[in-house]
Amino acid sequence: MRRARGGNDGSDSLRETPGRARLPLRRSLLGRLLAVSALVAACSVAATAWIAVQTTSGAIKQEQGQNLTADARIYDTLLDYAARNPTWDGVGATVRELARESGRRVALTTQGRQPLADSATAATAPALPPQASAVVDPLSVDTVLAARGTDGQGTAADRIDPRAVGPFRLSAADSRTLRRTADDKVECLNRAGIASDVVVGASGRPRVQIVGNDPERALGTRCDLAALDTPTRSEQKALDALTGLADACLKRQGREGVQLNSDLSWGDPASSTVPGETGPLVPRVPLPAPAPVPTPRDAPAEDAAPSVVTPERTGENDRAIASCVSAARSEQLSSYVASPALLFIGDEGGATLPGFDLSPANTARIAGAAALVLALTVGASVFAGARLVRPLHALTGAAQRMRDGEQPESVPVSGDDEVGRLAAAFNDMSAHRARLEEQRKAMVSDVAHELRTPLSNIRGWLEAAQDGLADPDPAFVSSLLEEAVLLQHIIDDLQDLAAADAGVLRLHPESVEIRELLSQVAAAHQARAENAGVTLAVTATAPGRALRADPVRLRQAVGNLVSNAVRHTPEGGRVTLRAYAHEEGDGTVLVEVADTGSGIPPEDLPHVFDRFWRAEKSRSRRTGGSGLGLAIVRKLVEAHGGTVDATSVEGEGSTFVLRLPGAPPSGP
Repeated sequence: MRRARGGNDGSDSLRETPGRARLPLRRSLLGRLLAVSALVAACSVAATAWIAVQTTSGAIKQEQGQNLTADARIYDTLLDYAARNPTWDGVGATVRELARESGRRVALTTQGRQPLADSATAATAPALPPQASAVVDPLSVDTVLAARGTDGQGTAADRIDPRAVGPFRLSAADSRTLRRTADDKVECLNRAGIASDVVVGASGRPRVQIVGNDPERALGTRCDLAALDTPTRSEQKALDALTGLADACLKRQGREGVQLNSDLSWGDPASSTVPGETGPLVPRVPLPAPAPVPTPRDAPAEDAAPSVVTPERTGENDRAIASCVSAARSEQLSSYVASPALLFIGDEGGATLPGFDLSPANTARIAGAAALVLALTVGASVFAGARLVRPLHALTGAAQRMRDGEQPESVPVSGDDEVGRLAAAFNDMSAHRARLEEQRKAMVSDVAHELRTPLSNIRGWLEAAQDGLADPDPAFVSSLLEEAVLLQHIIDDLQDLAAADAGVLRLHPESVEIRELLSQVAAAHQARAENAGVTLAVTATAPGRALRADPVRLRQAVGNLVSNAVRHTPEGGRVTLRAYAHEEGDGTVLVEVADTGSGIPPEDLPHVFDRFWRAEKSRSRRTGGSGLGLAIVRKLVEAHGGTVDATSVEGEGSTFVLRLPGAPPSGP
């Protein structure tokens, strides 16, 4: 057998296709479709703009009352946002929603006119007017806009928005506890025949509201509502802090401090409500002071009841106290509400909305423009579609003929765009399929030929023995056994190739010392080499390089190369086995089998790994094996993640090199 290579499947031409450069957009099918779409869109936009200009009949009149109501609602919504958030971060979504609902431009800036949020959609927003529509400050409410925007709820006399509660906001747990209490009181009142509801204030504190707004009706029942008036620990802490701020203000004026009730009144204790749920600050007439309760002398000072000083009730004192309480509230809430912001409300770009006059002339213009755009769209689509579908039809027809078993044929390549490349790839596939079909037919013929020879020999010897022409002596049995072993060898080779092709060739990798493996292969073929008069040697190598491989399969691959080399090396020649590291230092181990044999002609070298291929056309088994040895070598090396190639000079010898990945370095 001449050196054979297993599996040149004709894929070399296909390997060039993936490396081709990507098409520029202007030459691609995508670029053409985009251009056609842009043309149609441009015509549509131009026609629409022309219709809009031609049919504009005047500006839409704006209803001033509606605008004022919308402005008040915008102001109230932003005021609510400012009262509930310490900064303006995240207000953009609210501004855009208000602008969408009102159809107006809404913008917020700081008092230094630094933008906070703007609903303008233009790339460059129009300049804001010099005068703001309002100042959004929850600590100083515009009473006119607030009265329109709060549905008659009104505002406190100190102009602080009732929704600004700051530290008086209840926790979720406290709110749930009070809500359960309020629900119980409402149920009690309902059983007493008094209709009532639970109303939750801005701070999260629920209160019971008597239907008809006559709280005196509940006094005669056993439904004690006082439990809802007791401040929580967080409310009391906030109230104490507020009282301290108010006292500091009064002391700066030379006045006595004051004890604030839960509703921020002063005088007698409050009966209900907390900040954020009250009207104006109201002084209350103090109740008669209860008789002092004596305490033990040894009682701690902090256990004694604090003395509450009630200032003299005069109009001047009440005004001073109300002013200090208002200032204290502003100081306390300043860190819980957003800073003042300027609000600008106006039309988007200052333009008015056009109207349309559907007169008979304008109707004709609309119909004509629509017909023109439709005609352009249909024409462009037909043109682009025809150029796209024509080569696809050719590809479809060729594929159907190939499916029906006809001879594969090429389709015309119209260009270098995506469809052209698809046609070129189809042509490559068709040619590749034709080559595979030829190889399949040749392989069937080769397998039949390889199996026929040993079977014919076995049959001939058996018929001779049956006819009495040959004696079944040991030599006769040995000849039959030799032919049977040859037949089994061909079948084993075919089975190995089938397993490799199917990807089910089993490997059992382990650490392999390559120099030791080469010595084992040389020892196994030493007797055959001596009988042929060929010197078989393993050259000295660097310290053994470890491989992670299946030693049985690797010995089979190297053994096939050595057997092939000995067979084609004349008497007195030399076969050398050598292993060395790759020069680039990437860990690759190279195994080389070189001989001084007859060599391989250059025209035959590309086919040495083809299955059943021999340089001798007579296919004489005296000069070759089964024709599968080198094909198996390539499959075994590829299963190990390596490659194999061959070089040869006719008349001087050949060299086969296995490139195998080295074992990863072991850990410490």
